[in-house]
Amino acid sequence: MRDGKPVVLVVDDSSVCRAIAHGVVTGAGYEALVAQDADEAVRILAASDDIDLVFTDVQMPGTMNGVELCHCIRTRWPSVKLIVASGLEILDESRLPVGSQFFLKPYSMEAISDTMAHMLSSDAARPHT
Repeated sequence: MRDGKPVVLVVDDSSVCRAIAHGVVTGAGYEALVAQDADEAVRILAASDDIDLVFTDVQMPGTMNGVELCHCIRTRWPSVKLIVASGLEILDESRLPVGSQFFLKPYSMEAISDTMAHMLSSDAARPHT
């Protein structure tokens, strides 16, 4: 959290999709950071201790895709919540770390906002068993 606001890192190689997701995040009242690929996202996460949620695309250039990024985050930063979106493939949530949420693009901005609110609430912050 920064200044009492949850911090959401948006990861997408498309500048248009990044801008839309950034708008969803800030419109929901959260602090937004952006990365254009998983490698940049890992650098941002490593340099910051206040990121609460990562909202990532699946298909991206670089050393890992969004699914691999989620598993990396779960290992290194287990308390970070994860939302994954894709316009090219429907993911079975079993491919994602426990507690992750998947959305097919184009997604409903309201559904993303509601999911972020739920995931960032104190009830959702409890460890999954």
